[in-house]
Amino acid sequence: MLTEYIEEALRRARYELIDDEEPYYGEVSELKGVWANGKTLEECRENLKEVIEGWILISLKKDLPVPSLGAREIKELKIAAG
Repeated sequence: MLTEYIEEALRRARYELIDDEEPYYGEVSELKGVWANGKTLEECRENLKEVIEGWILISLKKDLPVPSLGAREIKELKIAAG
């Protein structure tokens, strides 16, 4: 579930070159605040993947909504104490 969601987010990412020390910039517009940069496109993609993972974990911990990406969605599993 998590891997598929991250892969879908990376498929939806948009990249551009910017005038910076790390010129590759990528973002996932459906995930507010999710962006990364890098010295190469591959580095940017890896950084973006880590940002997406962290964004999901923080969103779940703070009980914030995680939007569906097509058929991909993240649902928090609640385990009943017993």
